Amino acid sequence: MKRLFDIIVSLLILTVFLPIGIIMSIWILLESKGGVFYQQERIGKNGLSFKMLKFRSMRKDADKLGKLTVGMRDPRITKSGYFLRKFKLDEFPQFINVLKGEMSIVGPRPEVKEFVDLYTAEQRRILSVKPGITDYASVEYFNENEMLGKADDAHQTYIDVIMPTKIEMNMKYIANPGILQDIKIMWRTFLRILGK
Repeated sequence: MKRLFDIIVSLLILTVFLPIGIIMSIWILLESKGGVFYQQERIGKNGLSFKMLKFRSMRKDADKLGKLTVGMRDPRITKSGYFLRKFKLDEFPQFINVLKGEMSIVGPRPEVKEFVDLYTAEQRRILSVKPGITDYASVEYFNENEMLGKADDAHQTYIDVIMPTKIEMNMKYIANPGILQDIKIMWRTFLRILGK
């Protein structure tokens, strides 16, 4: 049921979003070199890695300077990237990951291996389900980049404060799976994007 829901909703969203996606792609290409999409290795269900897609919002090879984005005014972010990130439009290509079966629309946000390696055995339970485009933590930490931008040590703040809280929320999610919960999270995410 969840897989069918993911496919139908993803196809619908990608179809509606296509004209905007084309405009965004042209803007990205005109502004800086590096292609339209950015692929980053993330850890998915059962600890298997996959390439998560995003619209490229940073300059080419910017990830070599760090995996975390610190603040919306991170100098690595392009003008188009700032717009994309503000409205979470950079995440839309992940609906392709959903169609490929690598992700779900709702589920724990996939982490990079560096952070997954820090999980305890109990925390690794969140890897028992497909990762998602959005989750409770995405709503709660909608402005995560800005929070990290104010931290003295963004990397350590993420590990010590933000990541444990996200995992706790993800535990809550996997303890009560269901389409109704997914719809609730999707609606809350949509409201956050609208600034409500």
